[in-house]
Amino acid sequence: MRLFCRLAFAATALLAALPAGADPATDAAVEQMRAGADKYRDVEAALADGYVRDPADHCFAADMMGMPPEMGVMGIHYFRPDLLAVTSTDPVVDGTGTYTDWAIPSILIYEPQADGSLELVAVENLVFIEAWKAAGNGAPPVLLGRTWDTMIDDPATEADEAHGFAPHYDQHVWLYRENPTGLLEPFNPAATCEHHHAAH
Repeated sequence: MRLFCRLAFAATALLAALPAGADPATDAAVEQMRAGADKYRDVEAALADGYVRDPADHCFAADMMGMPPEMGVMGIHYFRPDLLAVTSTDPVVDGTGTYTDWAIPSILIYEPQADGSLELVAVENLVFIEAWKAAGNGAPPVLLGRTWDTMIDDPATEADEAHGFAPHYDQHVWLYRENPTGLLEPFNPAATCEHHHAAH
């Protein structure tokens, strides 16, 4: 699994993100997503609308999940328990959610700043594999031609390959931070967790 991830990263790293205007369908989809997410650039607006911070308070980086560190980071996750249909947060976040609407994403991803503030860099949707299959779906969801990532923790490793969630499919969209490896890739080498807990 790790060898596959490393090979996939090596291949992805050779591809530059699409330049603006190169794909009208992608551009239109991104603009629609931004229209729904813009208000959440203020984390207080996210909290007011029911998003909660990852209970483990992690700023997830690739090496925390058994991946090469040069892949970059995800960031700090804020999620909507109602949209994910969360049933438990201990020891991991689990639920019955199959929500895939990008007009209001189920997860917001923030990058911690040196002054302790948070900058919205990406959005994400996540569906729990067991619930997704129980709903009659035979394959993972797809966004803009890309199959969502399959995230399952391997108990034999110290890393948390599912970043604090039960087995799930997820998809990231880097709306507010250019990602040199691609708009829809899970990690971004242009983001950082360096300032996590800067204000704590």
